[in-house]
Amino acid sequence: MNKISSRYLIYYSKEVVEMLMEKYDFSFFEAYRKFLNSKTYKLIEDKNCAMYEFGSPAIFDILENELITGVPQNSVYLRSID
Repeated sequence: MNKISSRYLIYYSKEVVEMLMEKYDFSFFEAYRKFLNSKTYKLIEDKNCAMYEFGSPAIFDILENELITGVPQNSVYLRSID
């Protein structure tokens, strides 16, 4: 897998974890663990998916869809991806 720059991962981790903590009242470690272990995070890591073009609210929506349904592609941002 061709991985993206770590600066993108740091940015998304910070932003998405804060959103998870705020919306779901997760602790920092619980939110961080959910994000790091998600399929969404693996998609972000893969440079070929070009998810670094999405803003953090879009990444949060993708993660939230994954947490609810188990499938990140249920997000409106990824519905066309198989």
